[in-house]
Parts: sequence; C-alpha cells; structure tokens
Amino acid sequence: MRKVILALSMFFAVLTTEAQGLKKVYNESINPIEQMDQAISKAKAEGKFVVCQVGGNWCPWCLRFADFISNDSTISQVIKDNFEYIHVNYNPRKSGGEAQQQQAAELMKRLNNCGRFGFPVFVVLDENGKVLHIQDSSFLEEGKGYNQEKVLRFFNNWTPKVVKQ
Repeated sequence: MRKVILALSMFFAVLTTEAQGLKKVYNESINPIEQMDQAISKAKAEGKFVVCQVGGNWCPWCLRFADFISNDSTISQVIKDNFEYIHVNYNPRKSGGEAQQQQAAELMKRLNNCGRFGFPVFVVLDENGKVLHIQDSSFLEEGKGYNQEKVLRFFNNWTPKVVKQ
C-alpha cells in the first residue's frame, strides 16, 4: 500500500511540475525603456496602441496570462488587430546592481507607478506613449487562471477606435 501511495504521490508531483513549466516570455537582457520606445514607434506607424504587460519570468501569474492569451484565438486576434503587445520585464532586485534598480525606478515613473497594482499589470499607451489606462490583473482572474469575457472586455474597451470615438 505504501508503494502505491508513493507512486501516486510521485505521479502527481510530476504533473504539478509540468503545469508550472510555462514558457518564459520576458526578455531580461533588453532595456525596457528602449523596448517601449520601439513599440510606440511601431504602433504609431500602424495606427495601434501599445499594451505593456509588466512583470517578469519570476511571476507565475504573468506567465499564466501570456499562455492564456496565446491559446485563445479570439483574444489573440483582438490584440493583433489593435495593439503592439509587449512583455516589459520589471526587476527591482538589489542583486542586479544600482543601474538595474535605477532602470526599474525609471520604468515605474514612466508607467505612472503601475507596480502599485501588483503583477502582472497592464498599461495601455497611446501612439505617443501617453499612459491611457492601467489595468489591475486581479480583476481579470478566475480561479487559477483568467476569465475570457473579462479579458476581452478589457482589450475591447481600450482599442484605438473605441478610445478615439
């Protein structure tokens, strides 16, 4: 009986580990300010807005959201049609040194201290880089994932067409 319990425990541990093996989507080697500037230029040229998903590979909810939107064709299409969507890495850790801490502080200042809502947090920028909206991700959650209806409502309410009416 002990062997069966041990085997089942190991099986469920493997399943749990695999579920947590979400794809890392944040590029930790690029300057997030430069990344935003490039996205703003591209969005302006295409008549779109920018959505910054601010967080990091250290954040399981950030990775869950990235996985959620990439696996939902309806949401993916709304994003593709209306936004330049970027994953903006935020790393305020002291271990990264003073330059990294300064960069993290500059990022938060530019994005109207969006970190106050927790992570991930979504910042909608217009074609000139002005912050239009900061979305607290907790309002989009459902259980251990996200609610399609709420996520679609968020994106659809911040498209350039809707905002500029």
